Amino acid sequence: MKTYPLLRTILLLMTFMSLSFSSQANAPKRIISLGGAITEVLDGLGVGKQIVAVDLTSDYPAYVSQLPKVSKNRSVTIEAVSSFRPDLVLALKGELSADIQAQLKKLKIPFVLVTQEFSSAGLQSFIKTIAKAVDQEQQGTALANKLSQDLSNLAKKTKQSSQKILFIYARGAGHMSVAGQSTSIDAVIKEAGFQNAMKGFTGFKTYNTEALVAANPDVILLFNFGISSLGGSEGIQQMPGVKLTNAGKNHKIISMDATLLNNYSLRLPEAIAKLQDLVL
Repeated sequence: MKTYPLLRTILLLMTFMSLSFSSQANAPKRIISLGGAITEVLDGLGVGKQIVAVDLTSDYPAYVSQLPKVSKNRSVTIEAVSSFRPDLVLALKGELSADIQAQLKKLKIPFVLVTQEFSSAGLQSFIKTIAKAVDQEQQGTALANKLSQDLSNLAKKTKQSSQKILFIYARGAGHMSVAGQSTSIDAVIKEAGFQNAMKGFTGFKTYNTEALVAANPDVILLFNFGISSLGGSEGIQQMPGVKLTNAGKNHKIISMDATLLNNYSLRLPEAIAKLQDLVL
């Protein structure tokens, strides 16, 4: 049977529209994001309006801080999650308890656990996994490619330095820990061209004066709220052992926005550039 050009065009257009409508129908409309890094990606994918609730680690972009929270602390309950009637829950792998997962399955609430690896390749996979979950794969690929290019351009300009940075997570003098290897902080420090002063362990470890003096950091880095909780840079200067370090002697105590430094998400190039500006 002969197919006329105009008819063929119309048939192709109808097929495309049918697939498009089908895709939109399957896309989640009510999303709960349990991770600030995930929330950043959802916003970058253009599905921010579908987010109905977030956890306490999500505060960027600005409108996100106005969204309902599923809990008053870091622990999430099934009652809080289900009350928002989500059709998709996104969480970082390892941070959603087996009990909550079982209850989500029982309630037939779809959820996706996203692996976060602190590397360029890991970030690419992170973005694409989230994009697939919200039916935005094409946009996810474009977003991942742009970010990869931005990081590549930044890396070409970055000069390696021997300066050692010690990151202290603080919520007052009695609640301090330091960042070791395999953390987002460690990755940002190294990608900015510096050295992590803390070696020999992964994750976070309780802060102590002896380790501080032995590490002898050139720079002490904290979150903005952390430096405030310790009385500002002058308060930190008075902490035992600080004046014995290069950071203390040179008054090199700096701070950054918590989610910018810690999320390891779409704003990673900004985080790296900001740290470089503060240190150099």
